[in-house]
Amino acid sequence: MPLMFSAADHAFMARALRLAERGLTTTSPNPRVGCVIAKDGMVVGAGWHERAGEPHAEIHALKQAGEQARGATAYVTLEPCSHYGRTPPCAEALLAAGVARVIAAMSDPNPRVAGSGLELLRNNGIEVGVGLMEAQARELNPGFISRMERGRPWVRVKIAASLDGRTALANGVSQWITGEAARHDVQRWRARSCAILTGIGTVLADNPQLTVRDFDIGRQPLRVVVDSQLRTPSSAHITQDGNTLLVTAADSAKADTLRAAGAEVLVLPGMDGRVDLSALLKELARREINEVLVEAGAELNGALLQAGLVDELLLYYAPTLLGDAAHGMFALPQFSEMSQRVELDILSLDRVGQDIRIRARPR
Repeated sequence: MPLMFSAADHAFMARALRLAERGLTTTSPNPRVGCVIAKDGMVVGAGWHERAGEPHAEIHALKQAGEQARGATAYVTLEPCSHYGRTPPCAEALLAAGVARVIAAMSDPNPRVAGSGLELLRNNGIEVGVGLMEAQARELNPGFISRMERGRPWVRVKIAASLDGRTALANGVSQWITGEAARHDVQRWRARSCAILTGIGTVLADNPQLTVRDFDIGRQPLRVVVDSQLRTPSSAHITQDGNTLLVTAADSAKADTLRAAGAEVLVLPGMDGRVDLSALLKELARREINEVLVEAGAELNGALLQAGLVDELLLYYAPTLLGDAAHGMFALPQFSEMSQRVELDILSLDRVGQDIRIRARPR
């Protein structure tokens, strides 16, 4: 018989989810996890996973609870691990602490865990429940779940545009369409991402750095450039300081120059002399990249969308018009039927300064 969840269970799990969110920018490549230990209606321990290699959420919460953990209920946003990874297994720590009940928001999609943590607890007489506020828990870790279940990261495409859907003037000038508040908001999305993906067109037009500037997260996302013909100048900002992956369709003598400048060059040939984008995402998953933020032009945006590789859109619209000759958002083939259109589900619509931010997902 499935375990029934009470109003108190919901309240404690909601608190665990809020704790997990504190690790939004720091836990990569691990998932964001929170844990609350409650006894007699009171929280006796709480914690969240802060960084890979450091104690998991359950360990922080158990340490705070001490002897009060015995006979208590542990609420954890992800199934406790049962294997030795960077840290010892949390399921065994919960057993040793003597908790009576464990409620997990969701099972762990990692094949190394995948129910074994919950099974270990059940087999040792712990009352186990799973699925409480699962949708909220999955929203916290779309990249980790995608990497485990699909073998590729979660791809989020960010675009700043005018109200008529234009991203740059006809001459390529694009700074700045949106206001300061929107640009600060983009930094927040960069901070939670493991990699920032762009195309050679953006590198040549804007010479961006693509770094996190407004938040001190103790790391920088990997910068990835899709550059099929290896046209990136060795003096480009993005090649400096290392931490840059240039992905090309064919190796060339210029690769050695770019490597000497500090960039890594990866050859992933696809069709028609282009980079194989699916293979690129698989490679990023192999490197434990969870979330990718795409900040590119219409050509790469369109290629990713056509290939079915876009999971989410982050669209910032400025209250301005740039006209028909300006650059668009997605390079897509001309549609002849309405059935060919790309339909979206809107997740949220918010005002950010003077601009509007829409979060949407392709259906």
